[in-house]
Amino acid sequence: MKEKVVGWRSKRVFFLWWLCFLLGVCSEKTTSRRGLRETLAKKSRTSNSGVMLNSNNRQQLVVDNGIVAVTFSKPEGNILGISYNGIHNILEDENEDQDRGYLDVVWNTPGKPSNCQRIYGTKFSVIAADENMVEVSFSRTWTSSMNDSSVPMNIDMRYIFRNGDSGFYSYAIFDRPEGLPAAEIDQIRIVFKLKKDRFNYMAISDERQRNMPTMRDREAGQILAFPEAVLLTRPISPKFRGEVDDKYQYSCENKDNNVHGWISVDSSNAPSVGFWMITPSNEFRNAGPIKQDLTSHVGPITLAMFMSAHYAGKEVTMAFQQGETYKKVFGPVFAYFNNASREDDILSLWSDAVQQQSKEVTSWPYDFPKSVDFIPPNQRGIVLGRLLVQDRYFRVGKLLYANNAYVGLALPGDEGSWQIESKGYQFWTRADTKGFFLINNIVPGDYNFYAWIPGFIGDYRYNATITITQGGVIKLDSLVYVPPRNGPTLWEIGFPDRTSAEFYVPDPYPTLMNKLYNEEHRDKFRQYGLWERYTDLYPNDDLVYTVGVSKYRKDWFYAHVTRSTGNKTYQPTTWQIVFEHPNQIIRGNYTLQLALACTADADLQVRVNNPSANPPDFATGKMGGDSAIARHGVHGLYRLFSINVPSDRFVKGTNTIYLRQSRAMNPFQGVMYDYIRLERPPLTLI
Repeated sequence: MKEKVVGWRSKRVFFLWWLCFLLGVCSEKTTSRRGLRETLAKKSRTSNSGVMLNSNNRQQLVVDNGIVAVTFSKPEGNILGISYNGIHNILEDENEDQDRGYLDVVWNTPGKPSNCQRIYGTKFSVIAADENMVEVSFSRTWTSSMNDSSVPMNIDMRYIFRNGDSGFYSYAIFDRPEGLPAAEIDQIRIVFKLKKDRFNYMAISDERQRNMPTMRDREAGQILAFPEAVLLTRPISPKFRGEVDDKYQYSCENKDNNVHGWISVDSSNAPSVGFWMITPSNEFRNAGPIKQDLTSHVGPITLAMFMSAHYAGKEVTMAFQQGETYKKVFGPVFAYFNNASREDDILSLWSDAVQQQSKEVTSWPYDFPKSVDFIPPNQRGIVLGRLLVQDRYFRVGKLLYANNAYVGLALPGDEGSWQIESKGYQFWTRADTKGFFLINNIVPGDYNFYAWIPGFIGDYRYNATITITQGGVIKLDSLVYVPPRNGPTLWEIGFPDRTSAEFYVPDPYPTLMNKLYNEEHRDKFRQYGLWERYTDLYPNDDLVYTVGVSKYRKDWFYAHVTRSTGNKTYQPTTWQIVFEHPNQIIRGNYTLQLALACTADADLQVRVNNPSANPPDFATGKMGGDSAIARHGVHGLYRLFSINVPSDRFVKGTNTIYLRQSRAMNPFQGVMYDYIRLERPPLTLI
């Protein structure tokens, strides 16, 4: 069947070429799209010989499908070179053999520091080989003699090459049999380091793409508040002088992290080449759809991030107990290559990569990986249903559609536990405007059903375990989420969407800009050093927000951070919410709904009408390590606190709620607010 599909595509491409020839349009002035089609036609014609595997060299292996040829070290599995479109090696061959294309893991023994370990195979195997497809394996088995020197996990790295594909697939199988020691894993990724004198244009979305500085520019620059952020003071190209480069400025959420990469824009007449990392599914990634992670960055480097603790901290670590068993397949992901003639628009390469990503998504889950641990489409299940929401103090308590809700399956846990869950698979989608949803291609196993709805606080969890069987279909009918609510709203600040993006994001310092975000204002929060602007705006007194007068889009700073007092010293800051209570105080408990979008080594204290109250009316205690402030984000992990405040703490007339972030040892400690709401109790006059 696969051969028929490939043959049909080849015939179709040949027909398009022949039609162009008859019409006399196959000239040097063809459009970008026609040029790309001609390139693809050439690829098909050169791939008729099928996939070839050359393992005669005891130390190297070459797999060539007629379009892309990849050289591996054997048995380690390092990618030494990638040949494509006349380029002998797309990877940086000035690097050491083990520093071009590889899998690495950040891990630690509990109680010890983390370390980054590159994974080297000790056994090479050919899993499948014919003219249509080759799958190879580079595996390693953990032994007790390794002690703490190697992550206690059996790892099998697989590569798949198919006839007619302009690229190759990669996936990794992580397996812990019984008896292995305890370990914590913070990151798993595949790294590609491209040729630095060729690849200079990076794209991660339609809006976020640009010419990039070089690694040499970074090395000659000035390190700022942390090593990842560098001010480019002596770049090779003067157009980059005065810009800040930081790989975290190019992060994105899992749901959007599906295609990114680099384009070579050569000053000679050489054709432009694109290298793209395509991730067709997020099921193997950790912490859900809005978990943020790295993409591509200066090097030039492209990453396939399988899991990490970025923007979350140790709370999302994969922590394994002594003897705990585990198995999971990460991937496959697709390394895709395309090219365009000099006359073509290089951005056609990005458009083509986006189209290829769409094709990969349509083909997911793949039916060609040979590992029995990768579950094919005919052995997966489906969950469908409808989600409604009912807030008794919103729209008279009517049942409302859970419009655009995030709905998904993850390992069983508490409400919201999916955002710190890293071991299992997760399957997410968005409900439609009437709350209907369909989650398909689910790996068999036990899950909880989770959801959250933009516009409402809190998390939903279905009250029963959902067991997915091979080919099973589960219909959940109409589910109703009742968000946290104790009384009618007196006032609110922000919009509950788990980010602080709607609040005031200041302009960056003119001398510390990334020019990409000067034009993309919705991404302005990705600029460097915005946390320092708080001290500029509030050098002596802290933020005061007056309900009914202030506007949160311009008067509520996007992050509650420390104040710099000079000489790398900082002080806690206390924000005030001032509001009028014109009526008699209602007997009972008022409720302050405090939703946080980020917490970074913070201790948030709440006091009502007495800034010196000790103890405070509420305190979170030390919490959070999601680093969104330093990493140019507007959210990390979501936390909701429903704080009961006795009615005798309020007065008729003017009231003030004091929010104090009490930890102040560096500029990155603080919180980001998602949404704040004060609810009064039912009517009972004092």
